[in-house]
Amino acid sequence: MISEPVTACSVGAPTTARAARDLVALTKPRITFIVLATCAAGMAIAPVRIAPSVAVLALLGTALIVASANVLNMWWERDTDALMSRTRQRPLPAGRMAPDVALFFGLALGASSIPMLVAVNALTAVLGVVALITYVLLYTPLKRHTWLALWVGAVPGAMPPLMGWTSATGSLFAGSGHPVAGLGGVLLFLLLFAWQLPHFNAIALFRAEDYARAGLKVVSVEQGERAAKGHIAGYTVVLVGVSFGLVAAHIAGFAFTLSAFALGALFLALSGSGLRARAGAGWAKGVFAYSIVYLTLLLAILVVDRVSV
Repeated sequence: MISEPVTACSVGAPTTARAARDLVALTKPRITFIVLATCAAGMAIAPVRIAPSVAVLALLGTALIVASANVLNMWWERDTDALMSRTRQRPLPAGRMAPDVALFFGLALGASSIPMLVAVNALTAVLGVVALITYVLLYTPLKRHTWLALWVGAVPGAMPPLMGWTSATGSLFAGSGHPVAGLGGVLLFLLLFAWQLPHFNAIALFRAEDYARAGLKVVSVEQGERAAKGHIAGYTVVLVGVSFGLVAAHIAGFAFTLSAFALGALFLALSGSGLRARAGAGWAKGVFAYSIVYLTLLLAILVVDRVSV
């Protein structure tokens, strides 16, 4: 190996690059990307075509407010993250970044997002602020006290598709021919809300030791593996039922109906199979992985089918 001369520039460059990577890591870019996809889906199924400039502004503002929530969550939970094997190498628990830097970064992201969302419309901005406050000030501290925090955390997680809808329509309810077609944004919100429940419970099941070590309240820790499996199966039934609400509202057509039936049947079979005693961490990882496939395909088909209607 040939070593380069050590200079101030060569020492500082990797440090700067690492700091930049750590700042990006705080925003949880993969989660932020998924959230943006759900926001775009809300725009796509709206009965009003959104102007490209407004769509870009809405997506950028949503990305920034979601990133802000993620950064502030990591700042708040830095001590907890240090106790969990999957999070202890994050920038804050690993000691690579000062907490004040992360706090300022998170607040700056949130502050910069609000004018963008206000420029889209006031309702979308209000929904974004509600999501940010709910995630950071309610869900994050509540996780130490009750497993019901999941229900609170699912609210901001389900807000982006509704924000996409309101970015296009300026209203929570915007009907076009069918009497319940205006419920499209609300139904997408409910779909994302219901999806998070089996998805997160699957994570909490195969990561139960981590959550117990950190003192976080989840069903798998508080009530045991069998109860967690029951929650996953029950929430999946609710999720599949909500997906057919989009059909009943005449928001999508035959392709989505067929897909919702096929994807939902597979999800029900997979989640129901966990009620067997031998199903364990491997099964929970399978549920987690399939939940992502399920949501991705369902939203993609919904958008295509809605556009073609």
